Amino acid sequence: MYKRVFGIVLDSIGVGAAPDAEKYGDAGSDTLGHIGEFFNGDWRLPNLQKLGLGNIRQNNPIQGIEPVNVPMGYYGKMIEVSAGKDSLDGHWEMMGLPMLHEFSTYPNGFPQALLDKIAEFSGRPIIAKGPYSGTEVIKDFGEQSVREGALIIYTSADPVMQIAAHEAVVPLEELYKICEYARTLVNAAPDIIGRIIARPFIGTNSNDYTRTANRHDFALAPTGETDLVKLQNAGLKVIGIGKINDIFSGQGIDEGYHNESNMDGMDHVDKVLGEDFTGFAFTNLVDFDTLYGHRRDPEGMGKELMRFDRRLGVVMNEMRPDDLLIITADHGNDPGFTGSDHTREQVPVLAYSPSMKQGRSLGTRATFADFGATVLKNFGLQSENGTSFLNELA
Repeated sequence: MYKRVFGIVLDSIGVGAAPDAEKYGDAGSDTLGHIGEFFNGDWRLPNLQKLGLGNIRQNNPIQGIEPVNVPMGYYGKMIEVSAGKDSLDGHWEMMGLPMLHEFSTYPNGFPQALLDKIAEFSGRPIIAKGPYSGTEVIKDFGEQSVREGALIIYTSADPVMQIAAHEAVVPLEELYKICEYARTLVNAAPDIIGRIIARPFIGTNSNDYTRTANRHDFALAPTGETDLVKLQNAGLKVIGIGKINDIFSGQGIDEGYHNESNMDGMDHVDKVLGEDFTGFAFTNLVDFDTLYGHRRDPEGMGKELMRFDRRLGVVMNEMRPDDLLIITADHGNDPGFTGSDHTREQVPVLAYSPSMKQGRSLGTRATFADFGATVLKNFGLQSENGTSFLNELA
């Protein structure tokens, strides 16, 4: 048994279109492959490469991240069975709760009756938009929002409602209360939304408005018992780093850390690495998604991966022989693809411990739930929805 298991989700880092990608309009998507093509192979992820990231793609190598002869870790990829490609779907499935029904999406904008209720509760006018880029919407409507004291409410192709407001006009506490109220309106058919996202911004005008790290996700509460709850009920410590606490509505989390950035998140990972506990530390690094994927910025995404890779080297050096590290992703967000939304992709899974002698392939896992099943089995618990790969690690 590993005493401590560390899971790190590289938000949006897919490894190629899922078998059902065409259903989602994502045939041909390939987050890592297109980043490699952008750099024409002139980029390096040496620590991820040593763990076997390149070995996942033997027949279609990622430029610059080719297979290695003797990988240090175990490597493979996972296929999502949930009916969506949102962070909530991906994370819930990882923790044994696949979402087999569709959430509500709003390609034509939100129902007016829903917006009217939010306006009445908040006492503020609403600038309502359908699917919109988060950075573009504050550029295009931020000044009007400030002038009128209004909320900007918009969505994407995913089942989310995003509420943006200037921090100097709508204080954070007020914005969060409005989001909490909106959360109560969309928990049952016909409107079931995965996440209400508070999107505060700052700046003096449309040319310099920027979103802040005070984003907060108000997620639909898990509809069943997750692997995190099972671990907690068994007396194991569960730590959530980044938006993990938001995604699971705090359920099954003993200790949580809010990330200001990916590197801040890695600082929290380093802190937890220095603690003595028995259990699971689950981390999400969201900047790949919010800062680069949605903005279709392959250069920024690639450079951020290189920054992560350097920090990964520190983590590997600090790990104990009875630690296990699992690295994966929750969906794709291909910066070389059309549009600005998530892409339905397979995700990598890498497993490493200093006690391992040599890694090998974990193959293609039929569900993200294999991740949680592996964590559970390590601590003598059972999964209903995944197949553990713990016995394949040596």
